Amino acid sequence: MGRLRLPLPLGGPWLVSSEVVRNPVRQEERLGGRPDASRWIRHAASFAQCHATTLAETKAGLVAAWFGGTREGNKDVGIWIARCDGKGWSAPIEVANGIESPEKRHPCWNPVLFQPATGPLLLFYKAGPSPSTWWGMLITSGDAGKTWSAPRRLPEGVFGPIKNKPVSLADGALLCPTSSEHDGWRVHFERTMDLRKTWTKTEAINDGKTISAIQPSVLFHPQNRLQALGRSRQGKLWEAWSEDGGKTWGAMKLTSLPNPNSGADAVTLKDGRHLLVYNHTAKGRSPLNVALSPDGKEWQAALVLEDRRLSWLRNAASAMKCERADRCCARIDVLCGGPPDNGRADGGDSFRIPRRPHLAQSPRGRCA
Repeated sequence: MGRLRLPLPLGGPWLVSSEVVRNPVRQEERLGGRPDASRWIRHAASFAQCHATTLAETKAGLVAAWFGGTREGNKDVGIWIARCDGKGWSAPIEVANGIESPEKRHPCWNPVLFQPATGPLLLFYKAGPSPSTWWGMLITSGDAGKTWSAPRRLPEGVFGPIKNKPVSLADGALLCPTSSEHDGWRVHFERTMDLRKTWTKTEAINDGKTISAIQPSVLFHPQNRLQALGRSRQGKLWEAWSEDGGKTWGAMKLTSLPNPNSGADAVTLKDGRHLLVYNHTAKGRSPLNVALSPDGKEWQAALVLEDRRLSWLRNAASAMKCERADRCCARIDVLCGGPPDNGRADGGDSFRIPRRPHLAQSPRGRCA
């Protein structure tokens, strides 16, 4: 259960593709120095820090989103997006914020983009004073991110996907892996059949004490089985299984894969294999690893995306993946632009990005 079968190779490109997965990079193939400046979405921005990247592919190209402002949790933090049409990235624009009135504003958190097979592009995010008191919000775009609807608050107790993308099920439902932090770290799942209007949700699948867990990802298995993986405070990634397409879930258990209380993400590839991006370490946010599995149980090291603990890319621990038509995984990172912030409560593991928001790469290493 959650066992890594091979030692992790060192080094690696900033791109996950089917070719890279078949041929894990070696130490001598490490990339050095900063990336080509053309791979940045923007060199300068009107916000000091940004975090929580998300990526979606539309018919018109890629759309990236993140939250940005003075500092995570500040009231000026809003949701920003940029679009890539195949020629380059647009300038970032703010598409949502927590303004309720001239006197009242809340920070925004954790955007999640999702493009259904039909219908508008969805952008879920959270607004509120803190993760224990925030609520779910949604805006939509019918033109691949050029314009956006007015924000709409989700029903009480519904957060939408908390960090990682939702998944479309065979019965037409959208399943949102999510979690709450107001009564311990607890995971549940939300479902909608009509894309946004009516919702149902499961009970929490853990008590928040034995295993404190948040931020699930969903993997697909044969015979309508689903697997969830996510972050915990117990030093390991957790997992849970559903035998009925996500309507009910079995007991949450810890895997043997390490987790230093950092975000992870996973996706089922078109060939049925499962890909996991996570930190294979008990402490800190480096290295950033990719593993593959045929069954979600036995994991094989594929490559290390980043292992330079004190480098400019030190904290690139949040990767969002979307499986492309050419069966590659695009990766988008928030990159650090400075030394660790040892004054932070997390020991500097949060992102420090002085006016350098994002690096995005397609499977070809450029804007798709």
